[in-house]
Amino acid sequence: MSGSKSSPAACAHAANLPPEARAGQPLGLAVHAMPEAGVTVATLQRARHGRWQMLSVLLVCAAPVIASYFTYYVIRPEGRRNHGELIDPQRRIPDLLATTLDGATLPLNSLKGQWLLVSVAGGACDAPCQRQLYLQRQLRESLGKEKDRLDWVWLINDSASPAQALAPALRKATVLRVDGAALAAWLAPAPGHRLTEHLYLIDPMGHWMMRFPAALDAAGAARARRDLERLLRASSSWDEAGRPEKP
Repeated sequence: MSGSKSSPAACAHAANLPPEARAGQPLGLAVHAMPEAGVTVATLQRARHGRWQMLSVLLVCAAPVIASYFTYYVIRPEGRRNHGELIDPQRRIPDLLATTLDGATLPLNSLKGQWLLVSVAGGACDAPCQRQLYLQRQLRESLGKEKDRLDWVWLINDSASPAQALAPALRKATVLRVDGAALAAWLAPAPGHRLTEHLYLIDPMGHWMMRFPAALDAAGAARARRDLERLLRASSSWDEAGRPEKP
């Protein structure tokens, strides 16, 4: 027969031989000890613990932003509905070049880092446009010590130039000229309304996230101010006045 000719007795006899006698014996199979189960479990536990630590650090960094938006969108402090319409999905500031009234150019997304209250109108700025600009200024001023966290922005969507008489009222405004078609691809009015009839709110991360009703009256402006106050309060843990310095 083919196969091993060793017998259990022969193996036992070989095992009992002294080392000198075993030297001439054929090599046997060596069985190495397996790692102890406790060592393997400890290694897996350390790896799992490291992953949890990394996830915890990420959650700590994101928690303020998540908490503020959860507070506003889900809990909605004071039990009141927001007056402005929430935009879903939110729209990021596009990569457009804007022009100042002095002719200088700058990226539109350089406005990120502050809450922005935005209006849109032609440079000629008729009576409704002037009323809208006045309302923007009053909404910002009504925020008291928090007003420095909100910029009011007028985006001119044509080639007309504002009247010089408006200059004193616009000292604290950011006035930029932007291509009208590109602007209309980012901001949008409510159905049945025009782009120029609304005020638009942009968050510090550069997302258009709210649109206020067209043609706000005094009562509507008061409700819009409460929206602004709640948003500023909800974001106070991570948003400060001024834009962060670029490295």
